[in-house]
Amino acid sequence: MELNGAAAIISGGASGLGEATARALAAGGSKVVIADLNEERGKQIADEIGGVFVRTDVSDEASVQAAVDTAVGTGVPLRFVINSAGIGWAERTVNRDGTPANLAAYQKVIAVNLIGTFNLMRIGAAAVGKTDPVNEDNARGVVINTASIAGIEGQTGQLAYSASKGGIIGMTLPAARDLAALGIRVNTICPGIIDTPIYGSGPESEAFKEKLYAPVPFPKRMGRASEFAHLAKSLIENDYMNGEVLRFDGGIRFQPK
Repeated sequence: MELNGAAAIISGGASGLGEATARALAAGGSKVVIADLNEERGKQIADEIGGVFVRTDVSDEASVQAAVDTAVGTGVPLRFVINSAGIGWAERTVNRDGTPANLAAYQKVIAVNLIGTFNLMRIGAAAVGKTDPVNEDNARGVVINTASIAGIEGQTGQLAYSASKGGIIGMTLPAARDLAALGIRVNTICPGIIDTPIYGSGPESEAFKEKLYAPVPFPKRMGRASEFAHLAKSLIENDYMNGEVLRFDGGIRFQPK
């Protein structure tokens, strides 16, 4: 599909993978709506790329509906729904002191990562499905969800995170089948270790990152957010990519710790 002349809504678009994707799609001619909780940064990025910011809690139905309505009202058809909002949490099922894991923390991760992804996907796809087809395939749009290789190879203490990302992976093919009648493709990207601002900067940060990417076979470094954005853009532009879960990890395979 063509990026130019279409609208995209990107959850988590105020930082990291979402920000890089927002910039890439805007550069390709898309009108980008950034749906994020970070109002200051979100507005700044939206201004820089000629987009729109909407403060959005992806786990809240009304909040997501308002963001999608904004995307529908941009003046160009909403065709791209990108889910990249997410949070992390690490805790053992039973802690070393014998106490059980925090249920509220587990529920929060599931609510944001898994339910939030489904929330934007369902509301966004409903809006995309009302647009006119763009080609002989009756294509209307694309959904790209962000999971993680932790959803495939979860490490110690990653129960909540891995369960949420594994759930996103599990939704991919059923969603693609569900939305086929509307001309909407669904694909999921599973990043490995990606260099985003959460790791900070400076010598200590760099030393920590070196340990993280040491098991990556090639290239021997962390992935770049711009490379994720390039893949997301390619999934939009390649009309035969559908129902796929793609590892984006430099060939790393997570060990237990």
